[in-house]
Amino acid sequence: MAERPFAAARARSPIPDATVARLPLYHRVLLGLADQGMATVSSDALAASAGVSPAKLRKDLSFLGSYGTRGVGYDVAHLLGQIGGELGISLEWPVVVVGVGHLGHALANYGGFATRGFRLAGLVDADSALVGSVVAGVTVQPLAELADIVRAENIAIGVIATPADAAQGVAELLIDAGVQSILNFAPVVLAVPDDVEVRKVDLASELQILAFHEQRKLSSPLMAPAVGDAL
Repeated sequence: MAERPFAAARARSPIPDATVARLPLYHRVLLGLADQGMATVSSDALAASAGVSPAKLRKDLSFLGSYGTRGVGYDVAHLLGQIGGELGISLEWPVVVVGVGHLGHALANYGGFATRGFRLAGLVDADSALVGSVVAGVTVQPLAELADIVRAENIAIGVIATPADAAQGVAELLIDAGVQSILNFAPVVLAVPDDVEVRKVDLASELQILAFHEQRKLSSPLMAPAVGDAL
């Protein structure tokens, strides 16, 4: 079984968390530019496409040792390689998705896994009616076999797409099997050891934040009807 290098790479990284969170965005924009045949891009153009300020972009990329060339900008292919190296995209990360309901199906069929350095290596569900079905070319296996799948496939990342009441138990099974990186879609906060990295995706919370901003717009004086306007 090959040793996974990602834990050591993460430990040595001096890049701030806020910058790390923006690197996938820069990588996606650069992929689009490369597909268009662009060899170079200015910091202003790259920042505008990524939705950040040029100053923030330049500071983020400076952590990679990339400063661009005055009057030319950044070499797209070189910068893709730098960011991809920091994100581990040059490696193949085996992923297991636990929970093959509607969300699990959608995640399994997500085409971005393969193009961004991830391989869907396992699908697991506790529902016997789903076990044995094939989704995205992968056979759904029972939850009881999760630890065996993790070890056999050298799973690097576990994705939890279960109901909230099952998520903590699944996280513990993943951790016991050796998984130290978890992407959690369940609407619950997981209790995990300090050395386990958890990223939470809460779709309901994100929608509520958008609703908050929409409400603020409606209550803004700029949105209020002018005197004499029909009410």
